[in-house]
Parts: sequence; C-alpha cells; structure tokens
Amino acid sequence: MADPRVAGNLTGIKGVNATFIIDNSTITYSATAAGGSASVGLAVKLTDDYTIALTTDGCAVLGKLLSVESDGMATVQIAGVMALPSGASAALTVGAAIVGDLDGSTAGYIRAAASGTAAELILCRGLILANDDTAAVVVWL
Repeated sequence: MADPRVAGNLTGIKGVNATFIIDNSTITYSATAAGGSASVGLAVKLTDDYTIALTTDGCAVLGKLLSVESDGMATVQIAGVMALPSGASAALTVGAAIVGDLDGSTAGYIRAAASGTAAELILCRGLILANDDTAAVVVWL
C-alpha cells in the first residue's frame, strides 16, 4: 500500500469563507452550472463595497469563488489553503506571493507577483506552496 504522506495535500486547511455580491458581468449565475456559475473555482478580486469580479492582470487576489446563488450572492474562500488556476504562461515560483492574471483574454487566473514591479509588490498577497499543476496551483492566502 502506498504511503499517503508521500503526496502532500494542504487544500482546505484553515479555510475562511465570506459572502459577497457578484458584479453580474464577469461572474454570472447559471442554474445549470456546478456551483451556480461557470466561474466557480476561479480567482476573484474586490471591485466595490462587498462586490467581486474575476481577477485581471496584476490585481490583488481576494480569494477563490466557491458558489453563486440566484440572488446574486457568492461564497468566496478568502483565507487558508486553496487551489487556483494560473494563466497559460504564468510565472509560478514556489514561495512567491500572487496577483491576478489572464489566461489569454479570460479573467480569473493567478501568477507570481513580479519582483521588479512596485505596484504588484504592494498588491500581492499569499504564498505559492505547490506549482506542479497549473490548473490547480496550491496557494495560502
């Protein structure tokens, strides 16, 4: 039998969830989508009082979209260990803080903050813990 300790899995540790309003533009409700939106699982940012949208390049990451309800409210994991997707050619240095990224022209992805960009260093947060799966980069916020 394989030793389960050989493969680390920290996802979900110290998870903190909060409720926000969706922008109803980059994030929309869909009764047929898992979790209530095609955007579930993507990275989000804060855009206004209690309002979220999908992340864009170089922006601060609030957390991971977990679900969207028909009334326009969403549950977001804002702290703890989570898996977020990275942009297609994103830099993903283990130990680096993260900012938002695009995957082509699609919002909702992450990358490592650029160390030579002062604005990104101010906005970045968290820590990349594992980058072996670009569709599920393990981060701690």
